[in-house]
Amino acid sequence: MKLLQFKRLDEVKLGMKIEEGIIDIEAASLALKMEVPGSMEAVLLGGEAANSQLKALRAAVGVEANPDYLKEEAGLVYAPAVSNPQKIICVGLNYRKHAEETKAEIPTSPILFNKFANALSAHGDEVELPETSDEVDYEAELAIIIGRTAKNVEEAEALDYVFGYSCANDLSARNLQRRTSQWMLGKSCDGFAPIGPYLVTADEVANPDKLAISCSVNGVQKQNSNTADMIFSCSTIVSYISKHMTLVPGDVILTGTPEGVVIGYPKDQRVYLRSGDVVTVKIEQLGELTVKMAKCN
Repeated sequence: MKLLQFKRLDEVKLGMKIEEGIIDIEAASLALKMEVPGSMEAVLLGGEAANSQLKALRAAVGVEANPDYLKEEAGLVYAPAVSNPQKIICVGLNYRKHAEETKAEIPTSPILFNKFANALSAHGDEVELPETSDEVDYEAELAIIIGRTAKNVEEAEALDYVFGYSCANDLSARNLQRRTSQWMLGKSCDGFAPIGPYLVTADEVANPDKLAISCSVNGVQKQNSNTADMIFSCSTIVSYISKHMTLVPGDVILTGTPEGVVIGYPKDQRVYLRSGDVVTVKIEQLGELTVKMAKCN
């Protein structure tokens, strides 16, 4: 399933993308008199029962399609694919060629840092450039969304705890990131974690460690790689984190970015993001996530 969140009358609603359009889950469940979770949080906490209910609704809509609950995607205002993660954990320098372009040592353990919920933004959003930085960089990333409580899990079972995957952009203010040995300040500005447009359930992604991933700015491709270049696989990352902190449903893990970011260019060739720039992250099987950079108000 391809799930998503959208805004209707200032409320965040749950949707499902199908070939015919977007199912408004709340409206469809009322019309078809079916019990279905009404929010992404309820889906993530509901486990297999919630998945079964959504699949049953999808089957019913296939027979009873109705414009009252089947929306055109072009008219939607998206919300972030996940609203209330307890944790947003990021992995630094996790692509071999990216580590090489920044002349960093290849990590022997995952390098972890964090973002906060204020950084969440959605497909189609405008993300304000902070007044404190003129060195904002893009980073195309695969996002893992946890679906089951995970503590001390082994690599062989780690992906069983994943609910699904999404496109993400680990926007980074490089001057703030360099200010101290801790990266957090440059990573957690408002809107610096666009995630979406869809949360694609794990059963539709056969191998998250073998997905084409790219990023373009104003239609010009800047990054073009594959998650196969990750130093630490998705299962390794989930297992490693779970052995240091308990992962819970809705937690988000950003798995690192490939080569091609601005900071990887020679200093005299670096062109950082500016107001009006349109940045698109594309990941095989997961869709395209686009945001527009804007001046700080």
